[in-house]
Amino acid sequence: MSMCQFALPLLLPALDTPTCTLMLWAMRDIVRKWRPHSLAESRGFREESLVLTAMPTISFVRLGRCIFSKSKLLNEVLSPSQQHHDFFIHRDMESGNVPREIADGLVEISWYFPAGKENSNLFPEPVAVTNLRGDIESHWLQFSFLTEISSAVFIVTESISERQYALLSSLQGSATKYYFIFNNQAATSKETLAFLNKLAPGLKLNNSQVLQKRRATNQAAYVKVLQSAIAAIMKSSPKRVSIEAMAETARQLGIQVDEDNKKCQHAGEYAKEITVHIKDVAKYKREKLRLQGETWKNLAEVEKELCRMRNQGDIPLEKYKSQLKEKLMDLRVQQNTHDLTDGLITFITGLGRLPPEETHYFLKWMKFDLDHIARENLSKLWDQYKEKCKNSKDDPKMFAVLDKLNSASSLGVEHFMRELGQFYEAEHTMVKEGTMGESQRQFIHLPGIAADLMLEGFPMELIDGDVSNIPLQWVTDVLTHLNNKLGGRSRILVLTVLGVQSTGKSTLLNTMFGLQFAVSSGRCTRGAFMSLIKVAENFQQELGCDFILVIDTEGLKAPELAKPEDSYQHYNELATLVIGLSDIMIINMAMENATEMKDILQTVVHAFLRMEEIGQKPNCQFVHQNVSDVSAHEQKMRDRNHLLEQLNEMTIAAARMEKQCKKVNFSCIMDYDAEKHNWYIPGLWHGVPPMAPVNMGYSESVCELKKYLIDLIKQRSHNRAPKDIPQFVKWVESLWNAVKHENFIFSFRNSLVAEAYNQLSMKYSEWDWHFRKEIHLWVSEKETVIQNQTLEKLQAGALSMLKNEAWEKLQHEKQKVLDNLQDYFESGISNLHLIEKYREDFIRSANCLKNELKSYSENKCEEAIRIRKGQIKTENIQTSYMQLIERKVDRVLDECRNKKHKLEHEELKLEFENMWRETLSELEFSSLQKHEIYREMESQLRKDLANRGSAVRQTLQESGSLLFHGIDNFRMKREYLDSAWIKTMKKLLFIGECETAVHTEELAQSLIDEGKRYTEEKINSKVDYDEIYCTELLNIINKRLQQEDVKKLGTTACFEVDLKIHILGEAAWRFQKMHEDFIKQNDPQCHLEKLKPQYFSTFTDLYLEKDENQTRARDFCDQCLKPALVDYINKRLGIEIVDDILNKAESIEYGSRTFFQFAVQKKLLEEMNFDNYVKYIKNYEEFVKTWIQRRMMDHYRETKRLGELEKKILSTIVKKVREVLESSKNEKNTTVLAFLNNFCEALQQDLVISKDNLVGIQFKNTAKTGQFCANIQTFLLDLEQEILSQFGGLDIHTKLSNLLLKPQDVIFKRVFGCGKQCPFCKVPCEAGGSDHKEHFASVHRPQGLCSYRDLDTQKLVYDICSSKVVSENPFRNLDTKGKHHPYKDYRVYYPDWRIQPDPSIEASDYWKFVFQKFNHQLAKSYNASPADLPRDWGKITETRALEVLKEAFNMK
Repeated sequence: MSMCQFALPLLLPALDTPTCTLMLWAMRDIVRKWRPHSLAESRGFREESLVLTAMPTISFVRLGRCIFSKSKLLNEVLSPSQQHHDFFIHRDMESGNVPREIADGLVEISWYFPAGKENSNLFPEPVAVTNLRGDIESHWLQFSFLTEISSAVFIVTESISERQYALLSSLQGSATKYYFIFNNQAATSKETLAFLNKLAPGLKLNNSQVLQKRRATNQAAYVKVLQSAIAAIMKSSPKRVSIEAMAETARQLGIQVDEDNKKCQHAGEYAKEITVHIKDVAKYKREKLRLQGETWKNLAEVEKELCRMRNQGDIPLEKYKSQLKEKLMDLRVQQNTHDLTDGLITFITGLGRLPPEETHYFLKWMKFDLDHIARENLSKLWDQYKEKCKNSKDDPKMFAVLDKLNSASSLGVEHFMRELGQFYEAEHTMVKEGTMGESQRQFIHLPGIAADLMLEGFPMELIDGDVSNIPLQWVTDVLTHLNNKLGGRSRILVLTVLGVQSTGKSTLLNTMFGLQFAVSSGRCTRGAFMSLIKVAENFQQELGCDFILVIDTEGLKAPELAKPEDSYQHYNELATLVIGLSDIMIINMAMENATEMKDILQTVVHAFLRMEEIGQKPNCQFVHQNVSDVSAHEQKMRDRNHLLEQLNEMTIAAARMEKQCKKVNFSCIMDYDAEKHNWYIPGLWHGVPPMAPVNMGYSESVCELKKYLIDLIKQRSHNRAPKDIPQFVKWVESLWNAVKHENFIFSFRNSLVAEAYNQLSMKYSEWDWHFRKEIHLWVSEKETVIQNQTLEKLQAGALSMLKNEAWEKLQHEKQKVLDNLQDYFESGISNLHLIEKYREDFIRSANCLKNELKSYSENKCEEAIRIRKGQIKTENIQTSYMQLIERKVDRVLDECRNKKHKLEHEELKLEFENMWRETLSELEFSSLQKHEIYREMESQLRKDLANRGSAVRQTLQESGSLLFHGIDNFRMKREYLDSAWIKTMKKLLFIGECETAVHTEELAQSLIDEGKRYTEEKINSKVDYDEIYCTELLNIINKRLQQEDVKKLGTTACFEVDLKIHILGEAAWRFQKMHEDFIKQNDPQCHLEKLKPQYFSTFTDLYLEKDENQTRARDFCDQCLKPALVDYINKRLGIEIVDDILNKAESIEYGSRTFFQFAVQKKLLEEMNFDNYVKYIKNYEEFVKTWIQRRMMDHYRETKRLGELEKKILSTIVKKVREVLESSKNEKNTTVLAFLNNFCEALQQDLVISKDNLVGIQFKNTAKTGQFCANIQTFLLDLEQEILSQFGGLDIHTKLSNLLLKPQDVIFKRVFGCGKQCPFCKVPCEAGGSDHKEHFASVHRPQGLCSYRDLDTQKLVYDICSSKVVSENPFRNLDTKGKHHPYKDYRVYYPDWRIQPDPSIEASDYWKFVFQKFNHQLAKSYNASPADLPRDWGKITETRALEVLKEAFNMK
């Protein structure tokens, strides 16, 4: 009402109270600013609380009836001639003639404040004008009060009666001046004149105090007369009374004062206990609010220096960090040694122990008193400032001191809350460092108090603008308490305003949402404050949130902050932080600040660009203030387009500065529509302040903006889940850490982003395995089918048909992954928008996986066809021999039957043996040709090295046969390294020969291990050797030797030759044995000898005319079905094991690479085995494989789970077998031969049944099909048990080695990822998928763990790259060709690595603990000297290391 220049109720009539009430408390919040004529020349001004400002009071009352409106007359008196305003409601206004119900006896008050312009101001000084509604006869108490407080009372009347004369006579002797205003001819009536004359001596009346308006009198002239009368009163040294002083008069007259209630007064006493001692604000803050002075400023500087490392100088990085941490701790200890001052104790009591209503009063009293004191202090400062400005030659340092004093002289409730926050932070640090027990805490209840205040609507400081810092622990715990008090129902939408100082940001928010952000002069917002607005319960569902959190920020480019060198940094930090937290961002622009706004927009665009990188895309609304033209929206179209062009240019420039290659415009990084998201709001004031009312157009425009924002919030709630307070806390934490590091693109340092990314990685791993599983099953099925085919079906078209079928299957499965990905991003799971940018990585990974499996499936099919064709050749030879044997057996059988006497068993055996010997002597066996595999491999090696020169050829000749190599371990030789290269490296990089030799030996060993694995895999396939195996081995070696990191080692051709000879030599004798075993296995004569017992058994059964049905059925089970079922289990068991491992409770460790790293490092910490740590660091790939295999074998050793899986697989296939047998039982007129053919065909996708063994079963088999099937079914149960018993007798290692799909290899691929390691500390990449754009790791480690040392001292170095990348330090290596390059710009050489600074400064504590624990052992192992580790590393405990590990991997 005051801002709108409406009269305020001063005395409320007695309605529900025994007497009328003075409205003192209601007006305490009002502060007015004016310029008296005495300050016009100096252009000074005065600002004061309205209730404390003493000024003349002029009262207007009515006696009897009056035909003209007193209120209307007052409006004309108080309004400038060309700017009429209705201060008081009157009968001629709209709805002004409504019958009075409660207004009689109401005393209203309004004021006039000058603007320092003599020509246009009505009065030179402020003046209060009161207006009593109703007749003074009926409201004598109110009238009496007005006579006591007023300098003059104007009595408006038509006439004076005898009764009225008697009343007025009682005023005789009053010091107040009285004026009578008569209308028309009333004053000339004899009765009235007589009474006036009688009253004149007692009331000291003269002619000038009787004002009469005749009919001919011009209204404007009459108003001038009244204004002149009031001006004359003001010149005559009238009494000046403040509203606070009026309260004393009211109490004497028995009038109630609204703030005299006990609660208000009790709270006021508490506040006075504090504020009564405050005279000099700067001194009080220095002596009584000690924690937020220089100590807090130093703390903020040390915190930022810990992240930015600008002043490191020559001190080793980690030692410098340790020094800073010690300094930080010292400052916290210093803070913690201070005791609470009396004022703070009272403040805490006022907040914590007073009832809620009294707490409200207490905070209000604090605000009123502190604002009043601060205004007095600032007023003196401005006077000093102006004095200094008069002398332009004055010392500029003086102005800086005054600027500092200006900040120091500002004092509000937030400074007391800030002090409590610092006490809390200092105490929390003591507890965290173990120097104080949890039970000793005094301030643990403070965050709960602050949370209660936020719930009551009080603004909470987020960023301390004085030191540009966030008390992170305090803010976190306050918001956590707030969330707990809300029972977790804390979905919030964050709305923020940014803009130049004094453009009305706080006023805009206060107008829109009825908030209490400071707007008075000298109390401009510093930093950022947040205020909570509760959404009505019936509106929460519609808006999709429980609260709106409004953040008000200080004006960017504020004049008082423009001079310091770090001001731009301060604005950048502020803008980045609040934009990162916002859902809706209001950019507040004033027309008069358009040029300054360009700088602000550049800051804002940078911040928006950084947020877009992590999926934050707030909605942006531009509010243009002080634009009043009704056609503004149309007229400003060109300006809007120009603004958009500027924003686009700034975005492109910012993208270049942020080193982003992609093409972007402003709309890409921001939800912004130039037509819908620009608002033109007229100026706040209608006219010239201080007497200007609020512009109605301002309110209407702000109301329109608010309606649009509410609709926008509704729309956003459908598309994006709102943050809750815990998520908001995480955002504050991660954004602030990023801001402190000046590393604004912080993809994985935000725990919400990390969590969302990990969840997606886990999901993708599931889809990846499902894809692989389907293709493995498909390949296994096709291999089985191929094994069952004849040569005719495996001709030219077979492979291409399989490739087409594989392609369709791959496309289908890839599409399933992409559909799953799409569904996942549309599922509404929280925070998915934060990882939207990584969607492409996973799409590429799906394509990459498809290509990998395409190669795998095609190679497998080609190999299966090649093997089958070889088998068919062997089978054809063997079949021809077996046919001859069967004819001979048939002939001998006939001969024996024709003999007169029945032959005994021995005689039958003799006849059979004679026939067998005779037949074998007739056969000309053409066995498989035996090759000298090692000679073929030697030939391939010579071809591979053919173009490497004569020296290589000579080495090859001298090396001799491959069979003599690969037996002993591979040993390094001096000639393996290029001496010239080593000399260059030593000169450029101080890299010694020893270090290079170690890396070369590690390379050789990794290739030897890979060669062994490949050879093992081929040997286990139980097929004949193929020359392609040697070719692939050489390809593996060549591919690795061509990689850039290997080329940098400077190895010689001699190294390559010896390594290839060693690897091929080791493989040669194994391949030779594999080849010989295959020939032996497939030798026709050997094969026939194996079948001999079966033929003899059939021969005797036929001769003796036994029912051989059961025997044949058992033979079929033993010789055909059993090998096929065992083979089936071995094919499927690998897949089942992977499924089993991924579905067990502990499978989360294989869920994503991040989870796996956490699990491994946690286990290593528990075991604390030095050798394991060295293997993990130095040979990560081998370590991971061993780790997975060991975990797998331990798991299955301890449980019966493997037997259950075998039983499950066997049951599945046996069920199919039974179904085929059941369907064949009823087939009549079918021979066993036909049945067996049908049986094999029905199961051709599942089982490979040996055709050789079938021949014996089919020979002379005259059994009935139904009976044969029944017999097989009978034996199946025993067969199942026999197979399970066979598997049960094998150890786990043997079982795993028999599997076609090695489960450990599948799990390895899942957790190993791309296999890339940090170029500085060799920590493995944790990014999901297989084809990501950037590599990253949660925690980096000291470089000395990887054997890096100082080559002068040979001491292990302990630098950590996540610290180095924010320091001023350079690095040099082979990639930089020995030239120094800043760590900060490491991406010039390693663009695909994202090394994040350590956000907590403690994330690497795990590795610091390990380094400190094994420092001497590491040095001994690496042949170096132990590192001189910083002292504080020794304080890190195993418990602390585990805590930090959990925090770093977001596992709390």
